[in-house]
Amino acid sequence: MIETVSKQQLKATPWKFPFFTIWTGQAFSLVGSNLVQFALVWWLTETTGSATILAVASIMAILPQVFLGPIAGTLVDRWNRRLVMMVADSMIALAVVVLAVLYALDAVQIWHIYVLMFIRASGGAFHWPAMQASTTLMVPEKHLSRVAGLNQTLFGVANIVAPPLGALLFSILPIQGILAIDVGTAVLAIVPLFFTTIPQPERKEAPEEKPSMLADMREGLRFVWGWRGMMMILIIATLINLLINPGFALLPIMVTDHFGGGALELAWLESAWGIGMILGGITLGVWGGFKRRIVTGLLALTLMGAGVTVLGLTPATAFTLALGAMFFGGFMNPIANGSLFATLQVTVPPEMQGRVFTLAMSGSAAMSPLGLVIAGPVADALGVQIWFLIGGLATVIMGVGSFFVPAIMRIEDEAAEVEVRPYSPHPARAGVTPAVD
Repeated sequence: MIETVSKQQLKATPWKFPFFTIWTGQAFSLVGSNLVQFALVWWLTETTGSATILAVASIMAILPQVFLGPIAGTLVDRWNRRLVMMVADSMIALAVVVLAVLYALDAVQIWHIYVLMFIRASGGAFHWPAMQASTTLMVPEKHLSRVAGLNQTLFGVANIVAPPLGALLFSILPIQGILAIDVGTAVLAIVPLFFTTIPQPERKEAPEEKPSMLADMREGLRFVWGWRGMMMILIIATLINLLINPGFALLPIMVTDHFGGGALELAWLESAWGIGMILGGITLGVWGGFKRRIVTGLLALTLMGAGVTVLGLTPATAFTLALGAMFFGGFMNPIANGSLFATLQVTVPPEMQGRVFTLAMSGSAAMSPLGLVIAGPVADALGVQIWFLIGGLATVIMGVGSFFVPAIMRIEDEAAEVEVRPYSPHPARAGVTPAVD
């Protein structure tokens, strides 16, 4: 019989060592992944110089989030989340090994890069919700906003370290050597999972009443659909991804065509964003935000849009201004993301989080392929900066407008009223069950 741990027992359980053991391994893996991402994107840029090819590569990295997200979230809520992370990381590492061999044999082709990016994104579609949902059950509720800020700081560190290191390694190592580094950091992420127990959410139904996967998916959809404020935020995220993501995906082309730079200038821009993310994440981690997380998130979202707008308006002779705009946008990004995501972690029941998080991820990612399909050819003809201008202005308008939408402003209050049906009849947050290894 599986022992159920009460919320009071969970609070009394030491959490820092097991959580940060896993977190540290994931941190190394994130740096390795960003390193490889930079190297592959720059290889495509140098080899082809085509915005359309970069757009297709970005689409390959997005499609799994759109189509696998709802299925992955349902399975994460049903499966052992520790094993999900182990298998996902292993699958990605194996794909990187195959690509490294192809580079070593001088047999790599553009479509091989597309396949790798698709596989990496497929693994991430399972890994990300498993890690985020596990965080909710490993970290006390009062520390979730700070951990969210810490995660955003980590993303910023990865953005700072990976681009210049990637540019340096790209000049002194064959690309298969850079890929080998990613495999090594993946091992550092997988090994701690063998020795760390991750709590599992308690399923409310009896074993003989266990619903089908399709029923679980419908339950997640009903939960999101019935939460009006969340649906509106999801729509905003979808529009932002449609209008802004193409610009960032094509940033290497903006560096070469608009600013006349190379790998070093691209590294500076990405590092400026990363430095901003570090400082923004630290700010959120120390400050914690306003009492109402939604206010913190929307204000930061509006200011981030302003920074992106400035980037779109920057003339070719003002590269320093572009660095400042990237820094400012990067600073506001973790404050917006961390505040809004911590709201979901606190209000969504643990047994629903895999489904809810992946539905949110799938919805926000769904428009990116469409934007990239349009952005690639248009950027080849008109320049990438138009996408930053349009996306930044739209983000500012949506951020300011959201302050006047009651359903969004009351999301933290209304979240407690959303019922989980039909298999989770108990309100509030569920207890947890230790993972059975």
